[in-house]
Amino acid sequence: MDPASCSNFDEVLPTHYSLNWTVDFDKELIHGNVVIDLKVKKDTSKLVLDGSGLTISKIWLEGNQDELKFSVADYAPFGQKIEVVVPELKADTTSKVRIEYATSSPPSAVQFLSAEQTTDKLAPYLFSQCQAIHARSLMPCMDTPSAKASYDATVSVPAGLTCVMSAVGDKVKEESDRAVFFYEQKIPIPTYLLAIVVGKIVKKDISERCAVWAEPSQIDAAHWEFEETEKILTVAENLAGPYQWGRYDLMVLPSTFPYGGMENPCMTFITPTLLAGDRSLVNVVAHEISHSWTGNLVTNANWEHFWLNEGFTVFLERKIHGRMYGEQARQFESECGWEDNMLPTINKVFGPTHEYTKLLQNQKGVDPDDAFSCIPYEKGSAFLFHLEQTLGDNARFEEFLRAYIAKYAHKSIFTDDWRSTLYEFYKDKTDELNKIDWDQWLTAPGIPPVRPKYDSTLRDMCRRLSEAWLSDSPPTTRDDFEKMISSQKVAVIDVIRANGKMSEDKLTNITSLYNLDKSKNSELKFSWLMMGIENQWTPSVVPALAWVLTVGRLKYCKPIYKALFEWPFSKTRAIDQFKANISHMHPITASIISKLLPK
Repeated sequence: MDPASCSNFDEVLPTHYSLNWTVDFDKELIHGNVVIDLKVKKDTSKLVLDGSGLTISKIWLEGNQDELKFSVADYAPFGQKIEVVVPELKADTTSKVRIEYATSSPPSAVQFLSAEQTTDKLAPYLFSQCQAIHARSLMPCMDTPSAKASYDATVSVPAGLTCVMSAVGDKVKEESDRAVFFYEQKIPIPTYLLAIVVGKIVKKDISERCAVWAEPSQIDAAHWEFEETEKILTVAENLAGPYQWGRYDLMVLPSTFPYGGMENPCMTFITPTLLAGDRSLVNVVAHEISHSWTGNLVTNANWEHFWLNEGFTVFLERKIHGRMYGEQARQFESECGWEDNMLPTINKVFGPTHEYTKLLQNQKGVDPDDAFSCIPYEKGSAFLFHLEQTLGDNARFEEFLRAYIAKYAHKSIFTDDWRSTLYEFYKDKTDELNKIDWDQWLTAPGIPPVRPKYDSTLRDMCRRLSEAWLSDSPPTTRDDFEKMISSQKVAVIDVIRANGKMSEDKLTNITSLYNLDKSKNSELKFSWLMMGIENQWTPSVVPALAWVLTVGRLKYCKPIYKALFEWPFSKTRAIDQFKANISHMHPITASIISKLLPK
């Protein structure tokens, strides 16, 4: 079952959604209808769907004009429970139900932007973010990763705007005031991968199957930044197997997008904070490409098993980097993930006994957005790294990954499914597998029982420079820092943050010596701002508040606002700014940060 869904997917399964939508920018909503193809698993006389903020006008079975009775009840904190009374559906039969409805204004899955809020200020814009449980605000559905279905969509938008979706398609007609687009996704997907963008956007090809989309003023910079996408995709195929989705396009979204990337099939959404001008942040592209196998093909059955999506994807992403930049790069990224992401999240954000520091979490009554953190990513990938080292043959472990993906492609699985496949594949290594402390890794909170053995060559360079800054004789030249790759520069600051206090003079000196306040690398800028706030360096407040107005990425906004709310010097100013700008923020970002406001 899925604690975040009230749908009866154990009795009836959707196999296809056919959407007919009209996008209304004036009212900030979408209206139309959906036809759901159903496969009946057990005899039943009801259909239970998830919804959120939907206004349903009528429901009927295809081929029968008699309207069906239905009820809509609150299902906090997850939205609405839509219960439809249907003539008895018999097991092993199929049926179709049509629902006419409108979304709320706006639905929680969509941010509508005025022309002034876009980069080019040419036309209004909208984009969706359905993960984890927001697809139900776009359509009545079985909004659980356990229910995969194909979809098609006919979408009417204002003339002059372009619509793209997580599918393959194009414009089918244009009239004086409206344009109609048709999209089709033939591979069954979970509802959280439904995606739409409408705006003044253009496309530039990278290769035969890869392209980048953006607002016109950003397209050339975006094309240059992500020019290696085809190369990354080819390396990923060598590791994980053939790419099954046809196209792999990237969509650079407006700055309010709450995540680094979103792995919508055929059309990955990415944050403009990746446009560093030096390709230093394209690791996010490797991450989203990896989801084409781990997440999109093999999917967690519910959000309590989210690590099956994200831990595997981080592991695969770093495998790609190992192939492209050398094994030391993979080792360095993995160690930084443990030290700079996982440990602070366990020790400082949640505390070592918190439920959300487990790989397998109890999320009964919990909105998955509230449980979101780096734990499924970093603790999950560290577990796979540890398993690979324990089993002792990297090439064979990659062979296991391919076998696992092939076995569970197009399925939704639980952790036990993966574990049984691991034992099956490594029949000759049962003794080694039995020595793994499965309970401590999977169901215990806090720091994992074993720290993997990392090659620390690149990390040690960062550590030495950080220690110099924390000593009585800090560096006076920038040479050692300038020689480093971008991720090492970030690690230098993160190691300083983890290991000691910096005086005002040192903070002033490190900022000017390394030009940290002028960095276009968002990861470096974030670490620098957090170092300042954590050391209660007052000159960091103005740039921190200014920056979170221009970036909507939760990875940056959430910790910066949290730290500013907790520091008496900045508390009132940060609260006032957040409240004044909440209407311009993405609904997911606004909801999550509002929960951090001091009581």
